[in-house]
Amino acid sequence: MLGRLFVRLIDAQAGWSRPFGDFNHRWLAALFRPLGPIKDLLHGRWLGHPLHAALTDVPIGALVVAVVLDLANQRAAADIALAGTIVFMLLAALSGAADYVDTDGTARARATVHSTLMVLGLVVLVLSMFFRTGDPADRTIPVVLSILGLAIVGAGAYVGGDVAYQLGNMVSRHAFRGRGMKWIALDTGTAGDLSQLAESTPAKVRAGANDLVVVRIGGTIHAMHAVCAHAGGPMAEGRVVDGCLECPWHGSRFDLGNGQVRRGPAVYDQPAYEVRATEAGGYEVRRLPA
Repeated sequence: MLGRLFVRLIDAQAGWSRPFGDFNHRWLAALFRPLGPIKDLLHGRWLGHPLHAALTDVPIGALVVAVVLDLANQRAAADIALAGTIVFMLLAALSGAADYVDTDGTARARATVHSTLMVLGLVVLVLSMFFRTGDPADRTIPVVLSILGLAIVGAGAYVGGDVAYQLGNMVSRHAFRGRGMKWIALDTGTAGDLSQLAESTPAKVRAGANDLVVVRIGGTIHAMHAVCAHAGGPMAEGRVVDGCLECPWHGSRFDLGNGQVRRGPAVYDQPAYEVRATEAGGYEVRRLPA
């Protein structure tokens, strides 16, 4: 019941979080989209894991340490821990902003609540750091501010976790999909004879319970899952660019040969399949090893 109460409380902020989120999305998109390699770096494509989720653990842990040291009157150590908190919060904010550019709908509204709380918490912690300068004899104000900052950051972290775990933002859409290596009959549907497909034109087919997208390049038929690993975009509506299939929603690109991600915001590979013709005249597919 407590979880449902928190969700209702978060969603009750939609009156301001949706328009504010749309405004932030516009200027962040204008800032980040021309910076392709930097944006990919901040997404964590090189890491094979969302960078924001990895970075956020550091400032939260450092902030807890800072509060404990404050309460123990370990002044120098507490100040160092707080300084580290602020630095890593700024780094986490950069990676979070890059992810925000490719976040839509309810996830964006909740991410706006998350980021607003985090910015507010950061301001409180910077004020705490300011009041520590000169090592005043009475540190009541900076200590109270660091505790208040921890409470705000904790609330922001809760909302951020909700965006990831409940709404699946930056979570692989294929995390729980089977990795069977058996050959499966391919239902080409309206695509018909795959050898007659238009060159470099995606077409949707079906293999068992899975929708796939196929692309003919010369005499080779490439296949991958039809749902984008990043946010579930329809890959069959994408386009072929530099040997990759590009998602129409957020522009993630996956190598047609092996499904490996070549451009973010996706950080996970796309399930790819080997295609072969059968003696009966149809086709069958088998998932390639990850």
